Amino acid sequence: MGVPAFFRWLSRKYASIVVHCLEEKVILSDASAPGEGEHKIMDYIRRQRAQPHHDPNTHHCLCGADADLIMLGLATHEPNFTIIREEFKPNQPRPCNLCGQVGHELKECQGLPREKKGEHDEFADTPPGCEQEFIFIRLNVLREYLERELAMPNLSFPYDFERTIDDWVFMCFFVGNDFLPHLPSLEIREGAIDKLVNIYKDVVHKTGGYLTDSGFVNLERVQMIMLAVGVLEDNIFKKRKENDENFKRRQKEKNKRMKNEQRPSFSLTGQYAPQALGQKDVSSNTVVNPRQTAYEMRMQSSNPNNTQAPAGTKRKAEDSDEESEPEDNIRLWEEGWKQRYYKNKFDVDATDDDFRRKVVQSYVEGLCWVLRYYYQGCASWKWFFPFHYAPFASDFENISELFKEFEKNTKPFKPLEQLMGVFPAASGNFLPISWRRLMSDPDSSIIDFYPDDFAIDINGKKFAWQGVALLPFVDERRLRAALEEVYPDLTPDEIRRNSLGGDHLFVGRHHPLNDFIHELYKTHTREPTGIPPELCHGIQGLLETDDGAVLPNVTVESPVPTLRSLTQNYTISIKFKDPQFEDGYIFKAVMLQGAKKPPITLKPGDWERTNNNGRPWRPQVGFNRDRKQVHLDQSAFRTLGHVMPQNRGPPRGGQYSNAPPPNIYSRGNTYRMPNHQPLPNLMHNPRAPNSWQSRPPLFNQPPPQRNYGQMPNMHNPYANQHSGPSNYYQRNQDDRNRQNYNQGRNYPPPRQSGRYNWK
Repeated sequence: MGVPAFFRWLSRKYASIVVHCLEEKVILSDASAPGEGEHKIMDYIRRQRAQPHHDPNTHHCLCGADADLIMLGLATHEPNFTIIREEFKPNQPRPCNLCGQVGHELKECQGLPREKKGEHDEFADTPPGCEQEFIFIRLNVLREYLERELAMPNLSFPYDFERTIDDWVFMCFFVGNDFLPHLPSLEIREGAIDKLVNIYKDVVHKTGGYLTDSGFVNLERVQMIMLAVGVLEDNIFKKRKENDENFKRRQKEKNKRMKNEQRPSFSLTGQYAPQALGQKDVSSNTVVNPRQTAYEMRMQSSNPNNTQAPAGTKRKAEDSDEESEPEDNIRLWEEGWKQRYYKNKFDVDATDDDFRRKVVQSYVEGLCWVLRYYYQGCASWKWFFPFHYAPFASDFENISELFKEFEKNTKPFKPLEQLMGVFPAASGNFLPISWRRLMSDPDSSIIDFYPDDFAIDINGKKFAWQGVALLPFVDERRLRAALEEVYPDLTPDEIRRNSLGGDHLFVGRHHPLNDFIHELYKTHTREPTGIPPELCHGIQGLLETDDGAVLPNVTVESPVPTLRSLTQNYTISIKFKDPQFEDGYIFKAVMLQGAKKPPITLKPGDWERTNNNGRPWRPQVGFNRDRKQVHLDQSAFRTLGHVMPQNRGPPRGGQYSNAPPPNIYSRGNTYRMPNHQPLPNLMHNPRAPNSWQSRPPLFNQPPPQRNYGQMPNMHNPYANQHSGPSNYYQRNQDDRNRQNYNQGRNYPPPRQSGRYNWK
């Protein structure tokens, strides 16, 4: 069943599907729990993997379009991990801005109510013929590719594929992520990941070990990678400029060809130019030199790009094929690029070593923070990268002492505080009234955090959305100080919304854990209670009763006035907390014992279509990897079938298997058909055959005849005119018969066929 058909079936079975899903279990982590959704899921997986009752062959499925999900899935080292993402389809019809329906624009909208699409309105957001399709990314297949790509024989230390995956995930941070800008010399569209892998495989022999270990970075080894990238920076910038110029040139030539195809190959001028009706004065169009006029027309036809307007007409301005591009003041492909970069991006001189050192230190801290976030959880809620741009790879010198440890026991923002840090002033209506004034009041102490207008640095890109938004950084201390003055204005409901929450576990009435949760509510247990792993498929954690819990047979009021309340409820909810560990506990980035890898999916032909020499891939035969092979196409095989002897080996069928051999001087083609009559000699020879006449030169003689027991070709004109005595061939044949030369060589005639009749 395809994905669209599955969802249509799911929509028809919606009621029963929801019931069966809730009969299992659902863990809800809403916006009151700090952290990104995918990182909260990864934290849950890490903590469950560390439990003794965890099944190492658990299958995980994550849905989302963020590329970081692939890195996070690899960081878990789980053998069964799948990512589902919606397939992006460009140029899709946009809905009307007024009614939200597809099929008309805003100026054509009539304000009609939306029609129901499908039995349960399951196709409401789907244009006709544009059902949403999904892409399934199986990380075990990606691991197979990486295992071959990252193979490094003859290392001075034990090779561990799981450790190389961690290093590969770490190197991808240099290309860009959600928390750090990418290095100027590394663009993912230019094959930056391949460059890093090649450098990594060359340098790892000198590092003496891997770059990372369970989320902790070895900066001395990272420095060797960065300095190796810094050596290539100058060539990378020049190559980037060369590729851009080549692309512009090809695009310009393409546009010119498209314009030439839309106009005639030559323009009609002179006496061939179109004339107005009734025009009598044609003296100006009289051909003075016909040869010169014909030559000019031929040249004009051969060079359509050099067409000129007729005399007396106004020359049109040349169309510009190049789009206006912002001026690039950095010019990384020219000498002095580092000086111009720091001057334009940071407004400092490149000779200011202290400032460059500060930028590098912040970037190194960011690398350590991001990797720790991927493998161990959030290391600090206060850290952020305080610059809009990244340093150069060549600036990563002596970085081993730039980072010590993050500040501990930090606390995240509360929900409303987080909105104050990320919302623009135009979205202030989602905040309390007194809080939104801080975003718009000119006398506010933090008004500079919310500018109405800000610059966008294209930064070498083509579109504005690819640029860097030069927004001011939010100072945490100033923000908290300003909010202290407006906290008393919060209502009880706003205070509840502004509090940090946790996760909630929902189970159905038939789940084994349902009765256990009922007992906790009946006994009014307030202390956190551990989950019996045998009742919840090995999942462990702490349960705590909730005053606002969802209980069975109790109406669930809808928080949205336009939606109906849920009157039939069979689920029960309770607070859920992941298993807790001591401070300093390290989650090991390894594949668990007992984990079974899925069957290998890739075949040898799936690796590459060509080898390193550019030739098609082929399996190795014997011990010679570069053994040359000869390939014949179908026409060559047909030719071989025609010229090769047909009487060798067992008889084989075929289109030409019953055709007689050609009448030429070649081995094995001397067969004479029964009752064969020699062809008449059509070429008249005026000279009478004389037995005393000398033989012709060797270059005019046929090759020696080897009959192998067959009768000679008596109808050959040369044999009839320049042969020996008439009984020579008969005596020769008798001698061969007496010596038993002809034993076993009398081949039968070819089989009869319906296409040729030889009798």
